[in-house]
Amino acid sequence: MSGTERLIYLPLGGAGEVGMNAYVFGWGPEGRERLILVDLGVTFPDMDTTPGVDLIMPDVTWLAERSDRLEAIFITHAHEDHVGALGHLWPRLRAPVYARRFTALIARQKLEDEGRDPSVVRTVGAYPETVAAGPFRVSFLPVSHSIPESAGLVIDTPAGRVVHTADFKLDGNPLVGEPFDARLWHQVANEAGGVRAMTCDSTNVFVPTPGRSEATLQPAIEELIRGARGMVAATTFASNIARVRTLALAGRAAGRSVVLMGRAMKRMIAAAVEAGVLTDFPATVAPEDAEHIPRENLLLIVTGSQGERRAATAALSRGKYLGFEMREGDTFLFSSKTIPGNERAVLRIVNAFSEIGVDVVDDRDNRYHVSGHANRPDLEAVHDLMRPAMLIPMHGEHRMLREHARLAAARGIPSEIVPNGTMVNLAGDRPEIVEYIETGRVYLDGSVLIGALDGVVRDRIRMALNGHVLVTLILEEDDPLGDPWAETMGLPETGRSRRPLVELIEEEIAAYLGRAGRKELADDERIDEAVRRAVRQVALDEIGKKPEVTVVVSRITAA
Repeated sequence: MSGTERLIYLPLGGAGEVGMNAYVFGWGPEGRERLILVDLGVTFPDMDTTPGVDLIMPDVTWLAERSDRLEAIFITHAHEDHVGALGHLWPRLRAPVYARRFTALIARQKLEDEGRDPSVVRTVGAYPETVAAGPFRVSFLPVSHSIPESAGLVIDTPAGRVVHTADFKLDGNPLVGEPFDARLWHQVANEAGGVRAMTCDSTNVFVPTPGRSEATLQPAIEELIRGARGMVAATTFASNIARVRTLALAGRAAGRSVVLMGRAMKRMIAAAVEAGVLTDFPATVAPEDAEHIPRENLLLIVTGSQGERRAATAALSRGKYLGFEMREGDTFLFSSKTIPGNERAVLRIVNAFSEIGVDVVDDRDNRYHVSGHANRPDLEAVHDLMRPAMLIPMHGEHRMLREHARLAAARGIPSEIVPNGTMVNLAGDRPEIVEYIETGRVYLDGSVLIGALDGVVRDRIRMALNGHVLVTLILEEDDPLGDPWAETMGLPETGRSRRPLVELIEEEIAAYLGRAGRKELADDERIDEAVRRAVRQVALDEIGKKPEVTVVVSRITAA
């Protein structure tokens, strides 16, 4: 092995945040490494920082500029934060995509949704089946998680074996999908000279108790549904197929007809059945047929556990959805954890249900939800099981990465905090930071991809905070023609003086035009700057704000 060759790891998303996962591995001479990408996910916007944005995804410019060296893309599982950006960003990368069967079905749907060729996604079996990708040999190592057929990756390189855990938990009975097989992981750890490096999920590093199995939930959920007196509705992540199954079985056991509501949930269940990972889902009733069933005999399983405005949960909290409405005495169950950042959206729904008189049950006593991620004792167990020569925490906020690095160091494992944009070389005795690259975010805004630094969302926020004024001026051969005309949006009609704000703005602009010389009136840029300044000063004096201002100067030539 030449001393100039490197085994690099570079997160473009997912390290320093929860979501938007995208991890680059590379091998070869410095600057000429052959590359693979692991996952290509999204995160979700909020009205405070990204109003109007539909999805947020990693900026893959660095990788796109080196796409001739990109051997393959590997998708570990079908959660949105791992596969959701594939349809939007694949055209910039154009590498073959590999995934297990269920994940491949979802990945192809993502490509088809954007009019791409789904045949670029290739279905691969579980370990020990191997994909050759340049200098890499990659296998999908089954793990338990909150979605079927999740996998870590065994990445064999000329410098040694890397294990990328992806998202995982230690669940011996996940109900849907494979259990965590400690013997198989131990086998992987003892082959090929051991594990040189492990990049490891950090999400639940602060949770001090061992994780619980999905199989522990059904008794409590069934007891809750049996004891409810009105209609029951429950929400969970649409991708948590085992939980949807648990809810449906509990509803049937309680003597209720089950109705699935929400396109994403129906799509996931259909894909799981097609992939053969879900074979015993109970019979359900179509929403239009359920209208004839007494309300007290119904269980609705609905999308929108994170407060998404257009999902079924939010629609039910506002009134009706597909002919159904929640009433006083009904029960609504959140069989899910609220992702940080979504608390206000969820609380808004909870309060709306409370006003109706609906009894809302959430997971604050840990009876109705279990996490899909390994807790601190589980992480320690995997450290001991795999015994990597070094460990890189990933998938987590910065505080999680830092705590996970401390946890590894306490067990004698060299570690490094590697947030997005940090490139490390794993070929030595310990991880070595060798480069920092510029990383960022790309927004799906309607049907268009825009850069986070393009200014579009920034201007939208400014208008939302400060309002907008449109000023129209007509000049004839550098002389004002008629009076200036102002329109406001998002601003009060009157201010401190109690006079119409528009009139005050128009008067101030007219005064400026009256005192401006012909040389200044011949220069559109000087007019624009002066009018903006005048409008903002009037608005500041009257209402205490400096609005965004657009100045339109129209010039006509005398006949």
